Amino acid sequence: MPTSVRNKIRYGTLFLFVLLILTGGAGIYFTAKLKLEARAVLQDNYESLSYGHIMQQQLDSLNVDYATAIAKFGEALKQQESNITERGEQQATNELKNSFQKLKSGDTSAANVREIHEEIQRILRLNMNAIHNKDTKAEKTAKNALAVIISLAGFLCLIAFTFSVNFPGIVTDPIKQLSEAIKEISSKNYKYRIHIDNKDEFGKLADAFNGMAERLEHFESSNLNKLMFEKSRAEAVINSLKDASIGIDKDNKILFANYQALQLLGLKAPDIVGKYVDDLSGKNDLFNFLVKNEGSAPFKIVVENRENYFIKEVVEVTQGEGSKVIVLRNITSFKELDVAKTNFIATISHELKTPLAASDFGLKLLEDERIGTLSKEQRELIQNLKHDNQRVLKILSELLNMSQVETGKLQLDVQRVNPYLIVDNAIETIAASAKERNINIDKELDENLPLIQADAEKTTWVLNNFLTNAIKYSNEESQIAIRVKGQNGSVVFSVEDHGPGIAPEYLSRVFERYFQVPGAKAKGTGLGLAISKDFIEAQKGKIWVDSEIGKGTTFSFSLSAIKA
Repeated sequence: MPTSVRNKIRYGTLFLFVLLILTGGAGIYFTAKLKLEARAVLQDNYESLSYGHIMQQQLDSLNVDYATAIAKFGEALKQQESNITERGEQQATNELKNSFQKLKSGDTSAANVREIHEEIQRILRLNMNAIHNKDTKAEKTAKNALAVIISLAGFLCLIAFTFSVNFPGIVTDPIKQLSEAIKEISSKNYKYRIHIDNKDEFGKLADAFNGMAERLEHFESSNLNKLMFEKSRAEAVINSLKDASIGIDKDNKILFANYQALQLLGLKAPDIVGKYVDDLSGKNDLFNFLVKNEGSAPFKIVVENRENYFIKEVVEVTQGEGSKVIVLRNITSFKELDVAKTNFIATISHELKTPLAASDFGLKLLEDERIGTLSKEQRELIQNLKHDNQRVLKILSELLNMSQVETGKLQLDVQRVNPYLIVDNAIETIAASAKERNINIDKELDENLPLIQADAEKTTWVLNNFLTNAIKYSNEESQIAIRVKGQNGSVVFSVEDHGPGIAPEYLSRVFERYFQVPGAKAKGTGLGLAISKDFIEAQKGKIWVDSEIGKGTTFSFSLSAIKA
């Protein structure tokens, strides 16, 4: 008999596994038997029936195409000769063969044809009777299988039910006794004892518990418990903090570390409490990062094979004359919400682009005069719809670009690029918009500019975004300047407009996502400049803005030049 709880569970599980094998084995055996009998019917008899029907069809087709009918009849007869499976089928096949030889020799008399029909029917009857007999046998086998499986399943269910009712008590009864004992100890009833006669793990646990209760009873009677109570209360307060906390005094000695902090550091309390910061920094990389890093950016720690994100805060304790507490706040849930938001935006943006593109195509069809002539009001309405469609498509494209940046899936095709080509492509894209508002675009490009290391498509997109914003915020019949020059091993691209300008307090925020300058006459999504910043910085470049109220704004970025 098993003496440990582990062995009891193991043998109980093995017993249920054996019951499962018995049930499954019976089902597999009878299923295989039925499958073999069904296959025998198909192979032995259905093929003969098929050959007989072919021969009947060809016999009826003698008057239509004698040569073809004789050839196909002979082929079917040959296949039938190789598929003799029933008693009497060989004799019937031989007689059919003799009659066919007469037919093949030219005896097409009605008597010979009738004799061939009869022999074919005889073969068909033999196989039909065989199919019926085998079907009866298979049905009987199925009934027997059903009876056996039902009986076996009922028997096994009864055993399993009895097992499931009685077996859990082996584990739960000692646990109940332990739970009651813990409640008594929690109520400071240190005289309570557990009586478990088993020699398994529960018996050993009961002995250990009784020993603990005896020591607690002795400890309760001593004066030391008062001091321990105060100490445990202080530790409870520290450990009750939800955020990981580490206390350091003015001498750089570690005063305390709560349970959450110990779990993150992978240390025990004696390994850290009372130690000096410098001594522990050389042994624990995470602790060294916490005390040396002055930044407040979120960082990642893997806890129990799961990525968690934290931010560090340092709380200065004024009464401790230089003491401080390092607090790690877990922001994993907020990080996950941010990722979910990004994925949601990407999915919605991607799904909406298809119906919007279809709508745009439909509007183009409506403008085609071959479909019908539109009135002036209808044409204006279609133009407005097209404008709104293109605006929504642009917003969706910006959202998709932003989701790529946030998920870290931004893919760059960095290569040697001619800066003149980037300028030409960007101007070509916005030329129509500038012409519509009578805005002149001046190019001031240095000669013999070096090639740059960049993603041509995304860099052109950034420059195009600068130009689009400049057109949007400039007055009609004004002027925009695009400048490109080499500077300190880089190529600097700048777009200057003469619009209203940006107030100094907003300059540091123009590249933030969804930020729009208050009071601006033109409204956008607030994503274009944020995406531009991510594109340029992903290429190891720099981006900035200079502006003065009433005089205009200059947006610039620089990318590394390739040395000749």
